[in-house]
Amino acid sequence: MIRKALFILLLSFGLGGCTGIPEGLTPVTGFKAEKYLGKWYEIARLDHPFERNMINVSAVYTRSDKDHITVLNRGYDEAENKWKQISGKARFIGDEHTGSLKVSFFGPFYSGYHIIALDKENYRYAMVTGPKRSYLWILCRSKTMDRQILKELVLQADEWGFETKKLIYVKQEP
Repeated sequence: MIRKALFILLLSFGLGGCTGIPEGLTPVTGFKAEKYLGKWYEIARLDHPFERNMINVSAVYTRSDKDHITVLNRGYDEAENKWKQISGKARFIGDEHTGSLKVSFFGPFYSGYHIIALDKENYRYAMVTGPKRSYLWILCRSKTMDRQILKELVLQADEWGFETKKLIYVKQEP
């Protein structure tokens, strides 16, 4: 099932491994990978087949070596009543101080992972996009996010051209 979802993901990226950032957006600078490592909870996302019906979604980032970051995505599929997880690898597209990476969960195919908003002081929240504006995730270090911060991030995403009315607010149950 996970391979099928990844196949769909790859097709949506055009099989070529699109790592670009949507036009008009810029990844954060002054990025510190070591502060970004650890566990993040998905607060909101735009819908995609590979995450459909998922709650309690999280991602754990660890440094596997100098050039790679290991990514472990995990979530509970309510429709199938079971936990699913997938591991991948990420590497910086350019400078390590720019929040722009390419991520692969399947073979040599990579997709863009661009951090477009970040709490640069404490790394408590982040907003991430893929190669198109149809990909958007709002992440937090805790299972809940301050409502005002979330509202500001959604407003910023809307101003950047994301379809924020289609955001799915992810259940994070204890």
